[in-house]
Amino acid sequence: MSGWTRHTGLAIALDRESIDTDQIIPARFMSTPRSQGYGGFLMRDLRFDANDEPAADFPLNRMPEASVLVTRRNFGSGSSREAAVYALVDFGIRVVIAPSFGDIFASNSVNNGLLAARVDAGLVDQLIARLAGGSAEATVDLNDQTILVAGMTIPFSLDEVWRQKLINGWDDIDLTQQHRDAIAAYRAKRKAIQTWAFPVAETDPESAAQT
Repeated sequence: MSGWTRHTGLAIALDRESIDTDQIIPARFMSTPRSQGYGGFLMRDLRFDANDEPAADFPLNRMPEASVLVTRRNFGSGSSREAAVYALVDFGIRVVIAPSFGDIFASNSVNNGLLAARVDAGLVDQLIARLAGGSAEATVDLNDQTILVAGMTIPFSLDEVWRQKLINGWDDIDLTQQHRDAIAAYRAKRKAIQTWAFPVAETDPESAAQT
């Protein structure tokens, strides 16, 4: 996964609260291999009507090239399915701006290069009003944690570790590997003191061979 520091793209507003992961990607699509792409499943039951026709007034149908989504509180609540993040990323969304997110969704997002930017609810109200029915170019900067959009400069909150993961393109395994020297030193120290905690083959290869 490649990291990023600044993203510029079209921002649109999705004026809905509590869009949960089942709305982001309905469960019936989750058996599809990721290699086939999940973008077409994004908010399928919101983007399409009962006849499987695109809803003309749905923001992502009006502006499918948008890469910054502005929405209301509790985005990504519900079940822990990582496929919800896959659907957003595969569709082309790189930033979601909201007052709050489901905790697991936010964690899954950063591990897949998607920024879940927490923004004050009052500023989200203003931004959604300015974007109503249209779009605006947005520039999101991870270095100073600001969003420039629709004549506004908006600060966003992001855990520092998560910020570094996005900038460097790290997932949890990559992050852990940054501490491999310290981990190896701790393991060696513990192995010398608590030999009983390690397999015999590691502490006494000769005895292990005899058994």
